[in-house]
Amino acid sequence: IIPSGPADAFETAGLMFTHAINSAKKRIWIASPYFVPDEGIVAALQLAGLRGVDVRILIPDKPDHLLVYLAAFSYFQEAENTGVQFYRYTKGFMHQKAMLIDDSVSGIGTANFDNRSFRLNFEITALVVDREFNEEIEKMFLDDFNNSSVMESGAYDTKPFWFKLAVRLAYLTSPML
Repeated sequence: IIPSGPADAFETAGLMFTHAINSAKKRIWIASPYFVPDEGIVAALQLAGLRGVDVRILIPDKPDHLLVYLAAFSYFQEAENTGVQFYRYTKGFMHQKAMLIDDSVSGIGTANFDNRSFRLNFEITALVVDREFNEEIEKMFLDDFNNSSVMESGAYDTKPFWFKLAVRLAYLTSPML
């Protein structure tokens, strides 16, 4: 069990996610309703994708926070040429926070992939090293991917000017989200 929060000497949640991404050899699948990572997490995801790790990020298609939804588009662009795949869950609102690292470790908790969870909120994550449990997490992810649409490369480029402007403005606020 890994607790994290603003009273920690280090940014425990961010370090935990960075280590998980950097440790992945085969895959890292991440589900988070809020995807507004810092530069370190983005770089770790890009490097994992470039070294051939199956990197999949599952986020909701129907957001409950417009600024977070818009800001996430700027990260899609940064990662799309590195092998990172983004899935938008289309079967209602998705609020799970989970990850699967290779076949050996899964993480379930309260931490989102955003600056608030990395630095401001008190969060808790259970890291589970159990083959049977991880097989269940894999089944859950596969079911969720089947109820999702893949963000196609260049999807942002086809958006209208006003949408791109809104994404840029939301990106400017992302350190506060």
